[in-house]
Amino acid sequence: MKKVIGILLCALLILSVVSVPAFAAEDYVIRSPYEDVVWSGENAWKAYKGNLHTHSTVSDADTDLREMILDHYEQGFDFLAMTDHGVTGKAWNEEPTHLPLYLYQYIIGKKTTKLTDEEYEGITSGAYPVNGAPRGSGMVCVTGGNELNALTITKCHVNGMFLPPHAGDNYLGYENDHEGAVKLTEEAGGISFINHPGDWLRSRDDISTVSDPDNVHYFSDIILKYDSCYGMEVFNENNGMTPYDRILWDNILMECLPYGKNVIAFSNNDAHTYSHVDTSYSVFMMPENTVENIKETMQNGAFFCVTRRLRDNDVIGPKTELDAKYSDIPYPSFTDISTDGHQVTVKVKNCTDIQWIANGKVIAAAEIEQSENETVYILDLDTVRRQIIGEILRHFFRHGGDKDIRCELFGEGGVTLSQAFVLDDGTAPLTYTPDTSVKALTHRFLHKIRSLRIFALLDLIVYKIKNR
Repeated sequence: MKKVIGILLCALLILSVVSVPAFAAEDYVIRSPYEDVVWSGENAWKAYKGNLHTHSTVSDADTDLREMILDHYEQGFDFLAMTDHGVTGKAWNEEPTHLPLYLYQYIIGKKTTKLTDEEYEGITSGAYPVNGAPRGSGMVCVTGGNELNALTITKCHVNGMFLPPHAGDNYLGYENDHEGAVKLTEEAGGISFINHPGDWLRSRDDISTVSDPDNVHYFSDIILKYDSCYGMEVFNENNGMTPYDRILWDNILMECLPYGKNVIAFSNNDAHTYSHVDTSYSVFMMPENTVENIKETMQNGAFFCVTRRLRDNDVIGPKTELDAKYSDIPYPSFTDISTDGHQVTVKVKNCTDIQWIANGKVIAAAEIEQSENETVYILDLDTVRRQIIGEILRHFFRHGGDKDIRCELFGEGGVTLSQAFVLDDGTAPLTYTPDTSVKALTHRFLHKIRSLRIFALLDLIVYKIKNR
């Protein structure tokens, strides 16, 4: 036995110092969410700045509906969805649904004002003036948005999108019940994504919660069971309550990809007041700014996630805290992405650092010159090496199918993320079957207990006392 242990220790020692190709053990094709984007030429697609998670005095925000819309327009947004809690969004010149839950807004003197027909026409066409002159490009009104689970102590919120009129109105929700909101959205014919999961996990206080297998599986299970649930927010507002959600995203990707389900990342300002507008948003690559193209892009992932503020962390960065909101500093951006064999080439600008992440770990990073002009960076996966034994073992013993890589840009103006590129080796996706083991059933039973409103209230009281 001593000899066997000695041989194993020697083998591990050798593996720990020998570089092993990260992806050379198999042949694969890189599936890019940006493969159809036309980056240059006469018919080049444009980058459209938008937000899909926004609030007003129609629910619990401090800012009037009309003023919130105008502020996004003045700050250069190209599309906007109003997603008030439990209220399915209408066209901005229509009277919104008023829930009894939010009558307190009128009691405390908050108004709710819709756009006039003239204002609506001017904003959606671009004729409405900014600084005394027509903006020139319109801001698309995305209707049918609703942040579901309107009355919960826990922050189990789901963004239902493209819902039919009044679907989801008055949906107060249940504690710790993301799945109920996703199911409602699917049955109504809409699509959904999970909002600020780190807020629900209280990960701000404990980074380990985003890597806890039970927490990861909780979200993966929902995303795998419902085709209409496309992913999750990785950036939300200032990221004060959600600083580590991109780590959670990596963990969910690793669980979902073997089943053939990519997980789309979303970025939104979750604005409740003016100070939230220039915090986080998305940049969609589209041939034209239309509601139909916005919906399709949400589903195919041909867009980028941007945040202007992010806390530092020692797992995947950034090295130091970033805060560029309400500054004139441009955010780092991609201007071209292409794949060839086992290489990915990206052109970027306003970027100081670039890093690539696979299986939740940084596999390549580089500093680049800050420039308004394009900088080209090529990632050759055949030259990438992993020297950590744990990563080597996980690579060879995990499911042999889909893996992923993704890119992050850091700059003085914030952080920009690409969606995941899938490394497809041709292995057929696994068939997902919800776990019905005794352990799983026990977890579900305990989750039901924790989802009682009285339990959630007591838990919140204890949490507040411990963290006061």
